[in-house]
Amino acid sequence: MNLVDVTVIGGGPCGLFASFYAGLRGMSVRIIDSLPELGGQLMALYPEKYIFDMPGFPKVLAKDLARDLIAQGTQFHPKLVLENTAVSAEDMGDQWVLRTDKGLELPTKTVIISAGAGAFAPTKIGVDREDEFVGTSVFYGVRDRSIFTGKKLLIVGGGDSAFDWAMNLNDIAESITLVHRRDVFKAHDHSVEIVKNSSVTMKLFYVVKELHGSNGVLEAVTLENTQTKELETVSADAICVNIGFKSSLGPLKEWGLEIEKNQIKVDSKYETNLSRIFAVGDVATHGSKLKLIATGVGEAATAVCFAKTYIDPEAKLFPGHSSDLEL
Repeated sequence: MNLVDVTVIGGGPCGLFASFYAGLRGMSVRIIDSLPELGGQLMALYPEKYIFDMPGFPKVLAKDLARDLIAQGTQFHPKLVLENTAVSAEDMGDQWVLRTDKGLELPTKTVIISAGAGAFAPTKIGVDREDEFVGTSVFYGVRDRSIFTGKKLLIVGGGDSAFDWAMNLNDIAESITLVHRRDVFKAHDHSVEIVKNSSVTMKLFYVVKELHGSNGVLEAVTLENTQTKELETVSADAICVNIGFKSSLGPLKEWGLEIEKNQIKVDSKYETNLSRIFAVGDVATHGSKLKLIATGVGEAATAVCFAKTYIDPEAKLFPGHSSDLEL
């Protein structure tokens, strides 16, 4: 494989914007991603979920945002290495050599890690027979909202995803019951108010205790009150679970990167403790971190500019506004 100026690990929003901005700065780019398509979690987990906190959009479907980010991120024709995981990095002095699980050796002058939360797996409810219903009645992400048409839907969780789906699916489901183990939420206040004032039934201080049905077809769910331990059985034929994901940095943990609480520590340049390796987005941590796409893309642009100065010490850190350039 040819030597490139920067290799971006992760093809989600931050990685795609890093690719675009590096191209804007005249850098050659390679993107590595373990998934078969670009777009990261926007495409892999919730393509039909609305995103509300992206500048320029009152709301935008994740798949539409991913489509535009992909178009932007690939317009300078980066080399794409999909369905490959970067498992090791060797410092050759003036360049790094990344090796993938498929046996590829990829030389690069700099690296920007934008691997989201790393490799992720959904957190399950943790009740008997759960696996029996996965894919037919129990779902941990929504790739096609139409599967909930006419369903008696139970949504489990108290964060943004749970409330976003309660709003997004209320027009097609027969009924929606939102189940949360307490009455404190990690969702935006505005979303909580909308759901509270909608037809969604909220079962607070409840957890899922038992699933009822056969042959993968859910019929009812037993809930337990976390305060009184009372049991209540409600009719349901689908569950959308939104209680988080267990993430892992995977092979990145073996690179010698400084790790703090499963995130890569970076400085104000978004550079790691390894020279010429940067980290941006959810995978990175620093003193005033906000896990938003809106802030992550800014981190990506900053990392690209500092990577540029490694490659060309005569280059300006800030190249000027894009409106000053001809694309």
